[in-house]
Amino acid sequence: MTTMNVSLPDPMRSFIEDLVSQGRYGSASEYIRELIRNDQQRQAQLRIETLLLEGLDSGEGIEITAEWWRKKRAELNAKTRGKKGR
Repeated sequence: MTTMNVSLPDPMRSFIEDLVSQGRYGSASEYIRELIRNDQQRQAQLRIETLLLEGLDSGEGIEITAEWWRKKRAELNAKTRGKKGR
C-alpha cells in the first residue's frame, strides 16, 4: 500500500476526526477508502446502466429462448476455439 497526502479544509478534517472518534471508522484512511470504494461501485453501476440502455436502443428486440442460448453458446465456443489456435 502506498501513502497519499490529501489537503482538506478544517471543517472536513474535523468531520472525519469526529467519525473516527465515534468509532465509526478505525482511521481517516479507512473512511477515505470506503468513500473511494463506494464511488467505484457507483461508477460501475452507471456503466452497466449505460450499456443496458444502449442495448435497449440498439434495434428490434428478439425472443430469448433455450434454443437461442444453445446456439449463442455454440457460436461463442467456436470463436473461443478459433482464438486459442492462433
